[in-house]
Amino acid sequence: MNEGHQDRSDGTGPPQLADEDKQHLLRLARQTLVDFTRAGETPDCATDSPALLEHRATFVTLTQRANRELRGCRGEVVARQPLIEAVTNMTIASASDDPRFPPVTPGEVPALHIEISMLTPMSPIRPEEVVVGRHGLLITKGHQSGLLLPQVPVEWKWDREEFLDSVCRKAGLPPGTWKDSDAELLGFECEVWGEEE
Repeated sequence: MNEGHQDRSDGTGPPQLADEDKQHLLRLARQTLVDFTRAGETPDCATDSPALLEHRATFVTLTQRANRELRGCRGEVVARQPLIEAVTNMTIASASDDPRFPPVTPGEVPALHIEISMLTPMSPIRPEEVVVGRHGLLITKGHQSGLLLPQVPVEWKWDREEFLDSVCRKAGLPPGTWKDSDAELLGFECEVWGEEE
């Protein structure tokens, strides 16, 4: 990951954050986990960093340090709030509102690892354009939709077609639905960073 802020004025690739901003957001997410699980409170989000006040679509992923198993992941696909607020709110959602898991308890917090994913805007993508490790995917058909972040197929060692089939399953759709003419496939990229081990 490149350090320092890079302006991507040509629109290619995800926007880059300065390392100090990334570390600030990780500390904020950690404090949010502590404050929210203990007392239902949230820390102060005040910042003088312009980058943290830009609206960004963001996901926060919680995993167990011991075995890297998922403990919660929530996010937004559309940028609706400043990045610093999005990280706070998605940390709370990951800890308390992922339907796959019970809410995180205060005692679990020290054993959890936090990862933040900042998304680029979504745009239509053809299946043959999907690059594993670079693109995340969102598929929609009818009232069903599913999303997978770019790091997921890398972790599971999927090839492109396995990735496409898996995002269909995430949406509750049969594998191969990505070939259907009435299915919408959107791609995006992420800047991803997490706490040091």
